[in-house]
Amino acid sequence: MSGGSTAVPAAGGARVAAALIEWHVRSGRHDLPWQRNRTPYRVWVSEIMLQQTQVATVIPYFERFTGRFPEVRALADAPLDEVLHLWSGLGYYARARNLHRAAARICAEHDGRFPEHFDAVAALPGIGRSTAGAILALSLNQRHPILDGNVRRVLARYFAVDGDPADPAIARRLWALSDACTPDRHLDVYTQAVMDLGATLCTRRNPACARCPLTETCLARRTDRQHQLPTPKQRQERPLRQVFMLAARRADGAVWLERRPERGIWGGLWCLPQFDRPADAADYLERMLGERAPARPLAAIEHAFTHFDLVITPLLAHCASPVGAPDPAQHAWYQAVAPDARGLPAPIQRFLQRLGSARIQSQLFD
Repeated sequence: MSGGSTAVPAAGGARVAAALIEWHVRSGRHDLPWQRNRTPYRVWVSEIMLQQTQVATVIPYFERFTGRFPEVRALADAPLDEVLHLWSGLGYYARARNLHRAAARICAEHDGRFPEHFDAVAALPGIGRSTAGAILALSLNQRHPILDGNVRRVLARYFAVDGDPADPAIARRLWALSDACTPDRHLDVYTQAVMDLGATLCTRRNPACARCPLTETCLARRTDRQHQLPTPKQRQERPLRQVFMLAARRADGAVWLERRPERGIWGGLWCLPQFDRPADAADYLERMLGERAPARPLAAIEHAFTHFDLVITPLLAHCASPVGAPDPAQHAWYQAVAPDARGLPAPIQRFLQRLGSARIQSQLFD
């Protein structure tokens, strides 16, 4: 089936919905933390956290986050550093910044109540058409089709939709299919079911077709094309980026950090100053901290991002003079042994914890 036609037999959509609702009642996930006390706010937080992140990873983050910020106003009133601190390790930090920005908007424009109309929800930072629909369907049982990555995969296989899902014509086709399959009743159950199916059975690799409630009528299954759909993007070689980071450390164990720009990787987080060359790190050390001490390279830190691999070589330097931060909003001395609530990238946080160990301290300052 090509991506050109948008007509979907009503019976086909109804068959999908009925099968998924029945399957979810019997075999779906029913006791996830955001399914308890299901409010638009809690569903919103969970949906943002679940973007490109597995359920098992999200659960402890969700419980800590909503424990500290149980409603919109608590999130809006919190310092961004605290929000990023609770997000640290979850990745894709723009999601946390958008949550914080959206909470402020909700307080300013909706008196602190999460909006219940689609256009108002979709207008919030970090929320697109599919996420807005999922929030309102799951929390308020409103009828809105959704098309996240899991749903896109289910529909592309079931209806044998060829073509890149990012292509506008294919995307329109998939949205039409999603709308045709979305029932008029039990919207919360259906929406959870179609997402769960993609997450647990109709997975990207090794789909469990034998256990799928749609297996008898799935066109990809019938034609043995489930491993070919959705049409995969052309694979490209992952680029490798190598950088140096300055670990300037005082005798008391505090390490010099700076806040990264809002845009780019680890946007808005606190991090070791980053450079392309060791000479640039040495210049920075003298200019910012008044030190000419030689920097010693430590074991490389490897970290994989979605589209590239990063190799960091930490350069350790001892700072004898107690220089203060010229701008506390942008620079700080950080104690890994007594950390404050600020957001750090997970690999940098782990490095600082190792650097703060008693064994390392004795080696550096004996």
